[in-house]
Amino acid sequence: MKETSARLLRLLSLLQSRREWPGAELAEHLGVSTRTVRRDIDKLRDLDYPIDVDMGPAGGYRLGAGGRLPPLLLDDEEAVAVAVSLRTATGSGVTGVGEAALRALLKLEQVLPHRLWRRIEALRVSTVQTPAGPAVDANELTAVATACRDHERLRFDYHGRQGTPSRRDTEPHELVTWSKRWYLVAWDLDRRDWRTFRVDRIRTRTPTGPRFSPRELPGGDAAAFVARSVDQAWPYQATVKLHVPADSATARRATTYGRIEPIDRDACLLHFGADTLHSLAFLLGALDVDFEVEHPPELAEQLLRAAVRYQRAAAKLVP
Repeated sequence: MKETSARLLRLLSLLQSRREWPGAELAEHLGVSTRTVRRDIDKLRDLDYPIDVDMGPAGGYRLGAGGRLPPLLLDDEEAVAVAVSLRTATGSGVTGVGEAALRALLKLEQVLPHRLWRRIEALRVSTVQTPAGPAVDANELTAVATACRDHERLRFDYHGRQGTPSRRDTEPHELVTWSKRWYLVAWDLDRRDWRTFRVDRIRTRTPTGPRFSPRELPGGDAAAFVARSVDQAWPYQATVKLHVPADSATARRATTYGRIEPIDRDACLLHFGADTLHSLAFLLGALDVDFEVEHPPELAEQLLRAAVRYQRAAAKLVP
């Protein structure tokens, strides 16, 4: 009985780890026959776990959605990740999520071993309250994330930067958070190109589907793709040469503004945008490194004006 119970827990853990499992693969992982797998699946169903079965040649099993949430199995690494994520989510800016994340965290605290909480405490960070980005509806975010995970086509109504409405039919690739906003990277089927969409401007249409085979994203890095897309959307663009390597801490912090392009071991380019030339100069003033403006030349006047203001302010402080 003890061996059977342990095997059921292992089977449940496998079913929770990916969308679908062929019966033969489950049997191989558990070291039993496919007949035993079928019996164990029936036992899990008796415990109210909703398990769907594909009666085709592969005999695939899928842990489905039921009328209530069944118990979930987490290994040590997953439990630590969930606890840290819940702490972060309490201030996420996602509508309705902060309070729910706190309730879930309190439940998790009751059952986690002390040795894991020591690891979680080591990862505790302080939160500095800053102006929040636009609120994202939790249901919309979940719907988009699920379509990305399951490789299902996603249809939604979208309001662009100027408020222009449109209807989009996409193959969702990945969700990215950048500068307090959530972005969806997806292949736009009508425009036959990769696009970036702000999730707070998305209103999903149901149902999703059909499923698709994922395309290869140019460059392979969804975060870099979002940074490029957001940068190009600004009316004023700038390129500056930073006198630090691309992998330096200063350059990594500069990715908050835009995109970093390596030059050599001692320098890199920062490509970024803003709504005015003054804003470009303001952002450059926050850098703690020497730089050279590659483009646009009109930025020189804004930098000189800023320099004069700094000099006037400093003159009042110097005896």
